[in-house]
Amino acid sequence: IPTHNWSSQIVMSHVVGDIMKSMGYTVEYTETDSNAVYDMLKTGEVSVELEVWEGVFGKLFSAALESGDVVDAGSHQATTREEWWYPAYVEDMCPGLPDWEALNSCAAKFATSETGGKGMFLAGPEDWPQHHVERIKALDLNFEMVHAASAEALWSAIDEAKAEGRALVLQNWTPNFVEAVHPGKFVEFPPYQAGCNDDPSVGINPDMAYDCGAPVDGYLKKAAWSGMAGKWPKAYQTLEQISFTNAQIAEMAKLVDVDGMTAEDAAAAWLEANRSVWTPWTQ
Repeated sequence: IPTHNWSSQIVMSHVVGDIMKSMGYTVEYTETDSNAVYDMLKTGEVSVELEVWEGVFGKLFSAALESGDVVDAGSHQATTREEWWYPAYVEDMCPGLPDWEALNSCAAKFATSETGGKGMFLAGPEDWPQHHVERIKALDLNFEMVHAASAEALWSAIDEAKAEGRALVLQNWTPNFVEAVHPGKFVEFPPYQAGCNDDPSVGINPDMAYDCGAPVDGYLKKAAWSGMAGKWPKAYQTLEQISFTNAQIAEMAKLVDVDGMTAEDAAAAWLEANRSVWTPWTQ
């Protein structure tokens, strides 16, 4: 089972791994790049991917499915969104939010010494798949992207900006514990349309792709190596039944990011508190 570099995915991987162990399987975890994992699924180097986010991994997932070596193991009940986001207090500093054009008109208020006169958009780590630069160009945003070193650095930036009364816009997503801890809103870019990230003719800029927001209520899927069902049929049947809600995934992340637990301890705590949820999946 591959683990990546955000808390919900790591805890969920250990939750599912522990479920498989309870069924008698041997489970190994491998720290894996979230882009490279789809090629690893094709060869069976990893068996499952438990968080396929439509907004950032949809293209990679579709390409993997077309190869025939990866299968769609079903969707979680949770829906997803990954987008530019700002803490609630910023609305007082930038009238018109969450509209993207209002944000752009306030760009100078988000400027830092690192970005000069342009606003700073704080994105996730460099190895996360993202197309913020393309969007900045396509929508002619007066912003410059800066990478945070880690997911934890994103959350620290919220605390620091709030303490300093400083405007901040950063990469965020749901499900995530942040929505329960820090009030805020996603920026509303031009609505997502199928093709807007591929075809320049789709969207408000006829010359560039990525001139739209991310999908709202996007899918959160599970992917599997195509040989999994034949090699471990009961495990694959359980994988198909596994389905987490937004609240359950947010709780998994919270156990690590707020309560300070290790991923292993968080998984054990979640499983103990939710036996009625997961035990039917193993029947």
